[in-house]
Amino acid sequence: MWQEKDKALYKKFQFEDFKQAFAFMQAVAEEAEKMQHHPRWQNLYNVVEVWLTTHDAKGAITEKDHRLAAAIDNIYTDHNDTERMPALESKEVKLFADGGSRGNPGPSASGYVLLDMQDNVIAKNGTYLGETTNNQAEYHSLISGLHEAHKRGAKYVHVYMDSQLVINQLKGSFKVRHDGIKPVYQKAVDIASQFADVTYTHVPREYNKAADAMVNETLDKNIK
Repeated sequence: MWQEKDKALYKKFQFEDFKQAFAFMQAVAEEAEKMQHHPRWQNLYNVVEVWLTTHDAKGAITEKDHRLAAAIDNIYTDHNDTERMPALESKEVKLFADGGSRGNPGPSASGYVLLDMQDNVIAKNGTYLGETTNNQAEYHSLISGLHEAHKRGAKYVHVYMDSQLVINQLKGSFKVRHDGIKPVYQKAVDIASQFADVTYTHVPREYNKAADAMVNETLDKNIK
């Protein structure tokens, strides 16, 4: 978990060897360049330490720091020891994803639950996003869940969300007009293109309780 330390977000990442640590740093550097927000970090063999702060905010921790922190967590998940993961018996999975903002915009989190076709839980996770909007949080939940499905070797993903906006934008029924949504929409499209097929289904909130629970658990842990 990221910690507030010396007016910065801080986290230590550990890998099996220097090669894996360096690959992680390269991926983070690419993402930081895209976001135009660069970390302070240090590397000693298989350990990478990262500090995030916003210089033009006089060193304060901002939404930009929390967004980069969430992106770094996703990169770490992708790079850290994926070979130990058990292979999926089927290449077809279900993904329930949800995002929430307490304030809209306000403190936000994403959550997902990945299941096999017999409804056995494969993986679940919640990520604190800092200050953002509800719709952006919804997209981040989808992006994180698709990352996990791809990492585990899934080829066919059935996505279920209670956000009509996200589902209809990804199905092409709604246009993407908001500048704050365009980057996360494109990232979701790019990740989805790596699968043989991804379907999108809108479900009522009561059918998305597991992902919603991940969101609220994450927010409760991070909001004091």
